[in-house]
Amino acid sequence: KKKTVSFSSMPNDRKINSTAACISLMLEGCELKKVRSNSRMYSRFFVLDADMRSVRWEPSKKDSEKAKIEIKSVKEVRVGKKTPVLRSNGLSDQFPDECAFSIIYGDNYESLDLVASSADVVSAWVMGLRYLVSYGKHSPEAPGTGHPSLRTSWISSVFDLADLEKSGHIPVSRAVQLIKALNPGMKTSTIELKFKELQKASERPGMEVACDLFVEAYCELCTRPEIFFLLVQFSSNKEYLGVKDLLMFLEVEQGMEGVTEEKCLEIVSKYEPSKEGREKGYLAIDGFTRYLLSADCSIFDPQHRKVCQDMAQPLSHYYISSAHSACLLEDNFWGRSDISGYISALGLGCRSIELVLWDGPEGEPVVYTSPSAASCVPFRAVVGLIDQHAFTASAYPLILCLVVRCSAPQQRLAAQCLRKTLGEKLYLEPPNPVASYLPSPEELKGRILIKGKKLPPTCEDSEGEVSDEEEGWELARRLGQEDREAPEGGGLRRVRLSRELSELVSLCQAVPFQDFESSRRGQHYWEMCSFSEVEAGRFANECPAELVSYNKRFLSRIYPSPMRIDASNMNPQDFWKCGCQMVAMNYQTPGLMMDLNAGWFRQNGACGYVLRPAIMREEVSYFSANAKDSLPGVPAQLLHLKVISGQNLPKPKGSGAKGEVVEPYVCAEIHGIPADCAEHRTKTALQSGDNPIFDESLEFQINLPELAVLRFVVLDDDYIGDEFIAQYTIPFECLQPGYRHVPLQSLAGEPLPHATLFVHVAITDRRGGGKGHRRGLAGRRGRRVREYTSTKATGIKAIDEVFRTATQPLREATDLRENVQNALVSFKELCGLTPAANMKQCILTVSTWLLHSDSAPSVTLNLAEQYPPMEAQGPIPDLLRKVLTAYETMIQTSRTLIESADAVYGKLIQAQQAGMDFHKELHRIETKEGLRGRKLQKALESFAWNITVLKGQADLLKHAKAEALDNLWQIHNAGQSCGIGRNGSASPEPSRLQAPLEPIPE
Repeated sequence: KKKTVSFSSMPNDRKINSTAACISLMLEGCELKKVRSNSRMYSRFFVLDADMRSVRWEPSKKDSEKAKIEIKSVKEVRVGKKTPVLRSNGLSDQFPDECAFSIIYGDNYESLDLVASSADVVSAWVMGLRYLVSYGKHSPEAPGTGHPSLRTSWISSVFDLADLEKSGHIPVSRAVQLIKALNPGMKTSTIELKFKELQKASERPGMEVACDLFVEAYCELCTRPEIFFLLVQFSSNKEYLGVKDLLMFLEVEQGMEGVTEEKCLEIVSKYEPSKEGREKGYLAIDGFTRYLLSADCSIFDPQHRKVCQDMAQPLSHYYISSAHSACLLEDNFWGRSDISGYISALGLGCRSIELVLWDGPEGEPVVYTSPSAASCVPFRAVVGLIDQHAFTASAYPLILCLVVRCSAPQQRLAAQCLRKTLGEKLYLEPPNPVASYLPSPEELKGRILIKGKKLPPTCEDSEGEVSDEEEGWELARRLGQEDREAPEGGGLRRVRLSRELSELVSLCQAVPFQDFESSRRGQHYWEMCSFSEVEAGRFANECPAELVSYNKRFLSRIYPSPMRIDASNMNPQDFWKCGCQMVAMNYQTPGLMMDLNAGWFRQNGACGYVLRPAIMREEVSYFSANAKDSLPGVPAQLLHLKVISGQNLPKPKGSGAKGEVVEPYVCAEIHGIPADCAEHRTKTALQSGDNPIFDESLEFQINLPELAVLRFVVLDDDYIGDEFIAQYTIPFECLQPGYRHVPLQSLAGEPLPHATLFVHVAITDRRGGGKGHRRGLAGRRGRRVREYTSTKATGIKAIDEVFRTATQPLREATDLRENVQNALVSFKELCGLTPAANMKQCILTVSTWLLHSDSAPSVTLNLAEQYPPMEAQGPIPDLLRKVLTAYETMIQTSRTLIESADAVYGKLIQAQQAGMDFHKELHRIETKEGLRGRKLQKALESFAWNITVLKGQADLLKHAKAEALDNLWQIHNAGQSCGIGRNGSASPEPSRLQAPLEPIPE
């Protein structure tokens, strides 16, 4: 039977929408499984005492006074398998993570480990306990007494405004509209049903509702339990976040830097609906929900909403958003040419458009790609449109790929039209013969480049013959215009080209591809080749390294196979992984492939240019596109993704006759190099309405983060005909950490109003090196031998001696990094946190335990020192002693790393630069050593591997040092803000701590 987690499966179908509801459940009591240290589980009935001062359980062999925990002795409440007992191997597979929780209590920090029947019960107990622990400190009021809450007052004031007659009642229809206005996306039928239920329960049927009933309906409909749970976690006072709470949430959970109290007050004034809340600086549940749903809290990194990458690299170092048959709105064969396709593609940031020129019936060239002679568009009209819309979405260069199928006289007209219409925008300057690479997008801003054939320099006539492009002949066959047979012997077709059109081609001269060796020796940087997807696919599988190397200097364009008569799309990732810049897509065809393309080019301000990964740009680097594991010198990362809930999910568009309810599940897919491609799905949320709760953690290892794309797909498990509900695709580099909403889109990429997924994102470095060991959030499972990255022999003695000097520094660099990583994970585990937690969270957790003690803190942080020791004041319990030992190990390994990194880094760079000195002489040395064929290939590969490993390991060490310094800064910062620090001056600025290592030149 499929397992579902849904908040509506609470006892008596109760919705947990307030702390009072949680406490009420605890007062009634329920059955939980108590886990012993010997891994045995016992069912017990747990209940909160009527005076709300203790939690008891029965039956128990203990005296009834001992089978209880006093609320005031509780140090912390942990969700999930976060204690050694719950992590033990005997138990870890018996129940899901979200059904476990632990209460840490008493002066000895003992843990009561519990397992509930569902995540809902866990949430209710955890929320209630956390509330009681903080309520015990802050206020003598019992819940539900005294003044009405901030929220109730606000909802009542909304009701009063709507009560135009001041009768104390409003019509049900007005009440429904009011709730709909306050919670856009909620179905009218859902609200109407809720009013009927409440009217029936309170025995007050009729066409009007009173204020108390309206407040109750609003609270039940508009409280998202998972967000309320989050609010209680961070709230130091009952049911809202103060400025300090919000600041803590933004820094610790959302990973925001430099947050000030002023910034928090801005958020409160922007999102808190109640006037009283805004005046006092409180963010209650409705304001908090609004903030989490807003663009200010988007999953997409706001930095990438504008151009943020280096745009001064050569053109060949970027992926370029490219369209194949942009003027089609349907499929290739039955499509109709429609001029609006160009506007749509350019509006989406497309920077390369294909134009196939044919002889027009009235002496002027036309563009059409469908077999119907009636569906042609005059070339003049297309150029006018391009002139008008070329730079509306992006200021960076536009490449027009001309495929010439018209006669020389009409080519002259086309050339005149391009010159006259585009004027100064046309880039006509001849290539610089001294340069080695194409100019940058920055240098070519606002310019239009023509990609096409060029007459040979020897030709002095007004027209001449050139080899033809393969592209476009499939259509010619259908149009019956293929009067030029392929020459005997299978050579390239020849076509006539006019001088006027030839002179418009400068930096993108189309040439036929022969082989990689010929290109390496004879191709100029301004010449480019087009490959059919079949040919490019063969190279990508058989010789990926050569294709990557070719693309460092030259542009390559991949066009779809002519067999795709339905205008379907190829997978662009198959070619991006080999560095191919221009993968021409059929923009008019929605689906997975177009999602990947659209999602990918959403980054860097959606300007149509994305900088390729550094490992694909460096002159000497080893990169295997088909690697099945981590890459030398690229730090692998772990993506911890928690899919929490969905909001306002629509029915699948094409589903057959079935009820309104969907039974959704979420697939999270990673697309990238083969080693990264993976897919995980959540369980199905059964009968969950439009707002399902999934509450499921997924984990992915990402070996080349710069090329990875994350795609969320929501599907219906109970479908007839169509299962697709929604999708959203985002580059891995654009993900923001923390609690985020994913704005869902339709199959065609259009936004679905108010449809979202609520997720938590955390990204950590993969612990250890070498082979990728998949592991859960729980961390370590037994010891394993440390693997060291080493250099490879080239077979050339002088070069191998240079690389051999790096053997010891490579080992030292790995040890420095991994010792810190291991110490960090141990410290986080003892704090009851996952490897995804940051240092600030660790210090705050320890301080929470200490500040929940009656006595003064028994442990302090001495902030007077650069590496602050954690010092015990008098005797301390065993758990705290272990935490102190783990902290000390982490500080010592971090200190060793920070103080030794520069010297080891220097040795690695020295070896790398000495190796690079051989690079220019490499071919001479190969000849001298008599290397050829496979041996030569192996020597070149090993040389590139060694350079990549040295640069990569030096880079990793540089990042590890920066992270260790940042951790120290977080310790200082957290120690001061939470009250366990002493002798603290102003915390060291991260910029002052981080004495940066020199960047490694590409």
